[in-house]
Amino acid sequence: MGNYLTSISSSELCELVGGYSCPALFDVRRAAIYAEAKDRLPTATWRDHRLAGIWGKAIPAGRPVVVYCVHGHEVSQSAAALLRSAGIDARYLEGGIEAYRELGAPLIDKVGMPQGITDAPSRWVTRERPKIDRIACPWFIRRFVDSDAVIHFVSPDLVIEAAAELDATPFDIPDTAFSHVGEFCSFDAFLSRFGMADPAMARLAEIVRGADTGRLDLAPQAAGLLAVSSGLSAIESDDLAMLEMGLVVYDALYGWCRFVDGESHRRPTGQSHGNSVAKAQR
Repeated sequence: MGNYLTSISSSELCELVGGYSCPALFDVRRAAIYAEAKDRLPTATWRDHRLAGIWGKAIPAGRPVVVYCVHGHEVSQSAAALLRSAGIDARYLEGGIEAYRELGAPLIDKVGMPQGITDAPSRWVTRERPKIDRIACPWFIRRFVDSDAVIHFVSPDLVIEAAAELDATPFDIPDTAFSHVGEFCSFDAFLSRFGMADPAMARLAEIVRGADTGRLDLAPQAAGLLAVSSGLSAIESDDLAMLEMGLVVYDALYGWCRFVDGESHRRPTGQSHGNSVAKAQR
């Protein structure tokens, strides 16, 4: 068992993943192992553990960091030590990604990332005036794919052209990898493409699908999401500002699906989510 000042358990990290307070995650598995791996932790970026003292300089001041390798041994612990020596609040994941996997915590398929491995934030583009699906998708991108992702909103008839100009991935338009298929929304396409096997996320997808397609019978919460989304669209004319407000809505909905509805990631009796987060951020 590690020291809580230098390590974090899989259960503690699991409660932070997908939330706005999730620390910056860095996959420091050896390059050959990472190249062969099919998945990674949500929002994680690969870095060479031996160069942590160099790439750590780009981490914003005060940003908590968690590094992980395969089993939480010398690779991630050395990376965390280098980062802490540089004054960064860094910890390693106890048991590595394998312990996290055994917990059944959410992982992301690497093949889902269209741009592949890159140091730059990913770029995504969709139609302007988002309401439900085009807020839910950026929320998933920011919380599970790339926390620094840049989202662009353009005229509906110029999305494909803008994607080429911006070197961005289009979504929520026909004939793209991330679009409606039958009764399923673009949000569902993201979950499928990135291999998101999480009961709480599946519950959220039902709510999004019901609100976005007008099938309010799919989930009791769908009508509420439709009302809130329509209200935000009515009072906010700036798409990026509305996105920032919408992120809070989906943070809350996902939090309900995980911690209130009780469908996944159940905490031991008597343990509050707030206490767990506080301990994880020590």
